[in-house]
Amino acid sequence: MSTTETITTGAMRLRSALDARSDDDTCALVTYLMAGYPTLEDSLQHIRTAAASGANVIEIGIPHSDPIADGPLIQEAANVALENGFELPQLIAALQNEPLTVPYVLMSYINPLLAYGRDELMADLQASGCCGLIVPDLPLEEALLWAKAARDQGLALVHLVAPTSTDARLRAVMTAGDGFVYAVSVAGITGTRDVLPNHIASYLQKIKTFGDLPVAVGFGISTPAQVAALRQLADGVVVGSRLIRAVRDQENLAEVVADLAAATEGNTP
Repeated sequence: MSTTETITTGAMRLRSALDARSDDDTCALVTYLMAGYPTLEDSLQHIRTAAASGANVIEIGIPHSDPIADGPLIQEAANVALENGFELPQLIAALQNEPLTVPYVLMSYINPLLAYGRDELMADLQASGCCGLIVPDLPLEEALLWAKAARDQGLALVHLVAPTSTDARLRAVMTAGDGFVYAVSVAGITGTRDVLPNHIASYLQKIKTFGDLPVAVGFGISTPAQVAALRQLADGVVVGSRLIRAVRDQENLAEVVADLAAATEGNTP
């Protein structure tokens, strides 16, 4: 494989998954699921189910004992996974042996990644078919070495923006990012919410004025109706806590994901 192919493979696959959907006046469904919850094999099955039920991108959460952005449902799932012995190397090894059919990214806080080792991690992720990383507590100003290591393996380092981000910040993220930009919908933590924020349309439109990276919006999005309302405003919609609740309550995960996927085309139950 040439150097150019290595650099573009994962990041471009991720970006293409979102661009392809927005071209059809729809949006990509990004499903967040917790690795190791309640066990590693269970979580792998949940990921397979989401991929087979209409998810366009899978966001795999890495359990962490001290999260800064996760709401109660995701914190609970992380705690269960850690209590059941989750380890990041086991997940990556399992993914290397079972490539996913849709692009996936890992969402992790920085400490587990530091413990793994930056360059070793990037090489192993590339070998597993991973397309990139989302690291909420790695600010843009401190991410240069991580971004370079990711790009050297063809991976995207996805940055987050928030409603409080300045114009200068939005411009910097749209310029520096790869794959897509993760637009946090609220100034708060993850979790299901009954209504979308009033500012959501103008906020997403504003982000898009600073560059051409796809924009995926997440935090607080849980229903097909909310996904349908966002499908023409964002290139992707991230649903997480709703799926964690479905796993916890032993709902039919395939049906939950399928309903959300249908909503990306404007069809709601």
